[in-house]
Amino acid sequence: MAADPVFATTPKVGMVQISTANTARDGTGTIGAVLTGGASGTLINKIEISATGTTTAGVVRLFLDNGTNVYLLREIFVTAATPSTTVSVWNAQLLFAAPNVLHLPTNSWVLKASTHNAEAFNVFAFGADL
Repeated sequence: MAADPVFATTPKVGMVQISTANTARDGTGTIGAVLTGGASGTLINKIEISATGTTTAGVVRLFLDNGTNVYLLREIFVTAATPSTTVSVWNAQLLFAAPNVLHLPTNSWVLKASTHNAEAFNVFAFGADL
């Protein structure tokens, strides 16, 4: 017998602004909570990161917190940019296409983010609760 497909039911957007320098890759230090999983889980299909001003070479880190431990998920390299009317702020987009969406299984799981340099970034996660 085939398993019944699972569909997301409630759209969900999470956002945090990070700006405190944190060079740790082990989940310690200042880390902002982007999105907390729903009671029955949350599927994330897109993460967008945008600087709010000038950037220098650095890293934005994404973490998964399962309620007990915090694990490094991914590092996104930031390039130097000085925004103006002809140069946009630095930004990045991560897409998670089905069936490989990012899954927060319960409401004890949290997607988190930090920045290597003391520069401000808005981090958005787009998905839906199950």
